[in-house]
Amino acid sequence: MTALSTRSTDPDGAPTDRTAPSPGVVGRRLRAILLLGGLSTGLVAVSVIAAGAGAYPIPAAQVAASILDSVGVRLGPLPDGIAETVLWDVRLPRVVLAVMVGAALGTAGAMMQGIFGNPLAEPGVIGVSSGAAVGAIVVIFTGLTVFGHWTIIASSFVFGLLTTLFVYVFARSGGRTEVVTLLLTGIAVNAIAGAAIGLMTNFSQDAEIQTITFWQLGSVSTATWSKVAAIAPCLLLGLAVIPFYARRLDLLALGEGPARHLGVDVERMRLVLIAAMALLTSAAVAFAGIVAFVGLVVPHIIRMITGPGHRVLLPASALGGGLLLLAADLLARTVAAPAEIPLGVVTAALGGPFFFYLLHRTRAKQGGWS
Repeated sequence: MTALSTRSTDPDGAPTDRTAPSPGVVGRRLRAILLLGGLSTGLVAVSVIAAGAGAYPIPAAQVAASILDSVGVRLGPLPDGIAETVLWDVRLPRVVLAVMVGAALGTAGAMMQGIFGNPLAEPGVIGVSSGAAVGAIVVIFTGLTVFGHWTIIASSFVFGLLTTLFVYVFARSGGRTEVVTLLLTGIAVNAIAGAAIGLMTNFSQDAEIQTITFWQLGSVSTATWSKVAAIAPCLLLGLAVIPFYARRLDLLALGEGPARHLGVDVERMRLVLIAAMALLTSAAVAFAGIVAFVGLVVPHIIRMITGPGHRVLLPASALGGGLLLLAADLLARTVAAPAEIPLGVVTAALGGPFFFYLLHRTRAKQGGWS
C-alpha cells in the first residue's frame, strides 16, 4: 500500500476523498530532505573552512563575516587588508571552482549510470575525459597560443565534445544506440587517447612534461574568477535537464521496453543526457584536469542513503560531488603543506578502494558475472 484514503468534508459540508501518503513515502521524503539539507550545510561549512585554511590562515568567523559583508550584512570583525586580498583573489575562486567541478562530475556520473543501467559506469568510461585530455596535451605539446592561456581550456573542451559525438554516432545502429557498443567504443577511445598522450609525452621537453603531468593529475590551484564565470554556464546547462529527465530515468530503470510503453522516447532522452554529461565532463576536465572516481563514488554513496530515485539522486550527486572534491582539495593542499598533493591522486586514493568494494558487492549480489 502506498497511500491511505481518508474522508472529510469541504467548506460546504460535502464529503471529499483525500489521499494521505503512506509511512514509507513519508519516510523516503524525510530522508531526501535531510540528505539534501545535510549536504548543503556540509558544503557551506567546508567552504568556509577551506577558504580560511592555508599558509596565511584566516579564522572561519572572519571568512563568514567577509562573505556576508559582500552582500550587505555586517556580522563580526572583518579580516585585515592582506587577508581580504588572499580570501577574495586566491581562496574563494579555488573553493568555488572545486565545488563546480565536483558538482559537474558527480551529476555526470549519476546520469551515466542511469543512462546505461550500469552501476560501475562513470564519465571516463566512454572516453570523454580521455578525449578532453588529448585536446589539452596537444596544445601543451605544440605550444599553440591562439586564445592565450585559454587555449588549453578551449581545446580540451572541444576535444571532449567531439569525442562524445564520435562515440555516440559510432554506437548507433538502425536508429538506436547500442549500449554495449557504446561502452566498448569508449574503451577503444580510451586506449587510443592513452597512446596519443604517451607519444606526445615521450617527445616533449622537460618543461612540457611537467605541465602535462601536473595537468593529468588534476588541480584547481590556478582558479580565477574568470574561470569560474566560464564554467558556470556549462554547469547550469548540464544541471538544467534534471527536472525534465529525472522521472524518465526512473522509468528507464524498468528496462527500455517498459519505458517505451510508458511513453518515454528512450533514444531522444539518451541523446540529450549524453550531451549534458559530455558538457559537464568536458568542462570539468578542461578547467581542472583529470580527476578520477568522483563520478563513480558519489552517486553510489547517495544511492545507498536515499535509494535509486533520480529526482533526489541527481541534485544530491551535484551537492555531494562538490563537497567531496572541495574536501579532497582541502586535504591535498594542507596535509603535506607547504607542498601540494595533486587533486587526482587524492580522489584516486579514495575512489580506488571504493571501486574494489563496488566490484565485490555487485558480483556477490549477482552470484558471479556469467
